[in-house]
Amino acid sequence: MERVTIPPRQRQDPAAYDVAVVGGGVLGLSIAQEFLSREPQARVVVLERDAVGSGATRRSAGLHFPRGSSHRIREMAALSQERYAALKAARPELPIHSLDMTVVAPASAQARLEETYLPQARLRPVREVAGKTALLPEGTAAWEGDGCQYADVQALTQQLARDLRRTVEFREGVEVTAVTPGADSVELSLSTGVPLHAGQVVLAPGPWLAAPAWKDLVSPLGARVKKIVALHIEVPPSVGDRAVVFQDEDAFLLPYHERGHWLFSYTCQEWDVDPDTVATSLTPADRDAALAVLARYAPHLIEHCVSGRVFCDAYGPDFEPLVRPLTADGRVVFAGAASGSGYRLAPAIAAETAHLLFTPSPGKDDVS
Repeated sequence: MERVTIPPRQRQDPAAYDVAVVGGGVLGLSIAQEFLSREPQARVVVLERDAVGSGATRRSAGLHFPRGSSHRIREMAALSQERYAALKAARPELPIHSLDMTVVAPASAQARLEETYLPQARLRPVREVAGKTALLPEGTAAWEGDGCQYADVQALTQQLARDLRRTVEFREGVEVTAVTPGADSVELSLSTGVPLHAGQVVLAPGPWLAAPAWKDLVSPLGARVKKIVALHIEVPPSVGDRAVVFQDEDAFLLPYHERGHWLFSYTCQEWDVDPDTVATSLTPADRDAALAVLARYAPHLIEHCVSGRVFCDAYGPDFEPLVRPLTADGRVVFAGAASGSGYRLAPAIAAETAHLLFTPSPGKDDVS
């Protein structure tokens, strides 16, 4: 794999970095970690307008299940599952928790599920949802599967940041106000008034696609921002309770064992929202839309849906993550728009991003 050679002028400039990652969420830190695994001596800086692990990362459900709607996403899910398993094996204290799952879908969906879910899911039909957490309406069936896990994504991100601080510089509470590509580096103007330069810049801004600093660079990608709503079901999960995935509704019930309650995520259809202005508290419309789905499968839980979380996420035009160069020389790269799967696919997105950073582009400095 090609490696970028940073020009001597940049090496002598104490303000110059090999890579600047804009965005301190789980994806931004995964990208920094992946880049350093390939180039351990590189100088990397992570910039975050708030605190590390804030934004969409702080409100992420953190559920990983082994499936994908396309060949690419299935490959990404498999890679991410492998990376998370290795990370947990090496660091047992990390807040990543294995979980069994049950998939509920139309009774005729067997072939479709076998194509969508990874082989390691080992889907097998069952007569009912374990623990009777959810009902099986007429015409539906259930399959149990493996390979599911969930994480406290904010806590995981903060622990990754703690580890990375040995080799990565962090700028928290620092907003990037302009991105100016140059002949041999990219200048980032900062809210502190002190700019920095980097050989390459990765924009991993989560739902902040329209930030003035990069709006014009990102808008041609066609990514959009959608409101995300999840209800907290104030019922303690029992030992052995499974995640229940409602396949056709793109919804799920997650037993948050570590938090002591359940979470119900459904697909909100409120698009083109602004993460800086969207209300972060539940509205009657939010709750009603979620309960309309939940009522079909778990009406006994409705009375316990008294709280929840609201946030935003970026979606690619084909509901697939975007990893794209934004400038002709490849110095500025966008990574994200994971369509609600930022945590689930972060290691794979990071791998694609690192590969792109190490791949020569016309007009980029000489590589060796």
